[in-house]
Amino acid sequence: MAAEIALLETSIKLRHRGPDWNGCTVAGKHILCHERLAIVGVESGAQPLTNDDESLILSVNGEIYNHKALRKLCPPTPTSRHSQIYKQMDTDVVKHLDGMFSWILLDTKKNRILAARDPIGITTLYQGWSSKQPGTIYFASELKALNEECDRIIAFPPGHIFDSETGKTTRYFEPTWWDGENIPSAPVDYKLLRETLEKAVRKRLMSEVPYGVLLSGGLDSSLIASIAARETQKIIHGQVPLNRDGDDVDESAVASWPRLHSFSIGLEGSPDLAAARIAADFLKTVHHEYTFTVQDGLDAIADVVYHLETYDVTTIRASTPMYMLSRKIKAMGVKMVLSGEGADEIFGGYLYFHAAPSAADLHKETVSRVKNLHYADCLRANKSTMAWGVEARVPFLDKAFLEVAMNIDPQEKVSVKGRMEKYILRKAFDTKDDPTAQPYLPDSILWRQKEQFSDGVGYSWIDTLKELSLTKVSDEAFAKASERWPKDTPQTKEAYWYRDIFEQWFPQEACTESVVRWIPREDWGCPADPSGRAQRVHDAAYDKSA
Repeated sequence: MAAEIALLETSIKLRHRGPDWNGCTVAGKHILCHERLAIVGVESGAQPLTNDDESLILSVNGEIYNHKALRKLCPPTPTSRHSQIYKQMDTDVVKHLDGMFSWILLDTKKNRILAARDPIGITTLYQGWSSKQPGTIYFASELKALNEECDRIIAFPPGHIFDSETGKTTRYFEPTWWDGENIPSAPVDYKLLRETLEKAVRKRLMSEVPYGVLLSGGLDSSLIASIAARETQKIIHGQVPLNRDGDDVDESAVASWPRLHSFSIGLEGSPDLAAARIAADFLKTVHHEYTFTVQDGLDAIADVVYHLETYDVTTIRASTPMYMLSRKIKAMGVKMVLSGEGADEIFGGYLYFHAAPSAADLHKETVSRVKNLHYADCLRANKSTMAWGVEARVPFLDKAFLEVAMNIDPQEKVSVKGRMEKYILRKAFDTKDDPTAQPYLPDSILWRQKEQFSDGVGYSWIDTLKELSLTKVSDEAFAKASERWPKDTPQTKEAYWYRDIFEQWFPQEACTESVVRWIPREDWGCPADPSGRAQRVHDAAYDKSA
């Protein structure tokens, strides 16, 4: 009972992720606690889930988009009302899941625990161990549930499954593009690229609660919003059946929230707010625009670090506006949003990619960046939104879309004069060559130059953070940074400031192992500052003569 109470108290630390209900199941020496965010199966999906004889207990965070196909693959039997694909496939079950997920499965008959995380790490998952409890293994969606109990904590690797029978964690996700040394040579198929992304968005229109799209006004979020708006309108106007033949996509959201809502945030007069307004007007979404002040952002920094569980500079810069926007979204009763993370990593969209020495180098970097998304943009999207009980879904990281986009000849992704970053993605949705086609976006958005989110919300945001850090951190303290933190020493006063806040929330040494700082490729001659404006190509792109 004492252990159960202790775990329940720990679970409360994650209630922001699942404010709708909570559950706890004890089976032998195993305890599973769950804080639920109800989006699908609102009235029937209380967790942890059990099968008919309660021999299988499951706690899962995320969404399985191909659940209809899985039911066909393994239908319920006359003696069981549940589809039990695990009994048929054992650990191979995870290879058949299409979605975003972290889950723990307890097989009580075998006294066996399985833990798995989605291929790219869209959802968060941590694993911990305590020297005070040898042999005990802990799992949680966030670091804060483990840091006081465990003296070793890792970010559970995406695309892997842990099996207590073997004690091993093995990679199940093995796409063709995983080895970055194998440089692909396939020409770009614009139609395939477009249709695969459209289906990725359509899959994610699965919800029994109000949903929307995050709309920064940049290319990536605007494309996702455009596709979502189109799919919604097709169904509303009867152009396709709700469950189209041969398509196992669950489009339940359209029935309950038929008009698409979009959300944007920025400082007064920011580039993103202006661009998002243009995109929203074009797409005819119900648009919600929020402005924040620099002081609003500064007031939120400590809480952002607490929820993000990182001290990475670019993640904190970009997460603060997203964190504040998520609070507004939740206040409207919206619990799920589509977002545009992943495109820059896939297509070499960050401005520092202009400095890639060769197409092969660019490809290797895209593979590396996609593999490490769970430390950066996936972590930001998940934790910034889940801090307020909102789920972010990211179509660009769809497995099928990745298989297409990551196998394109990287020469097609190289930015040269007259061919801006993410050219092939823009071209795939450019309808000017077809006079009968309805444009996806206005040209001013489809061909808008890259602004990293932390820049686009207003340039004074980053400028103020850098200036304020000069007063927050003394020269004397900064000079001793390597003594205080010999490992992963902060290189700027801004980085020092965030590291100091992180340590206040998470003083245990085990908490730093799961943090990875992201900086551009200095070996390519890029500035260390991750801001897009720090890259030379930013200003050149706004010079029409360049």
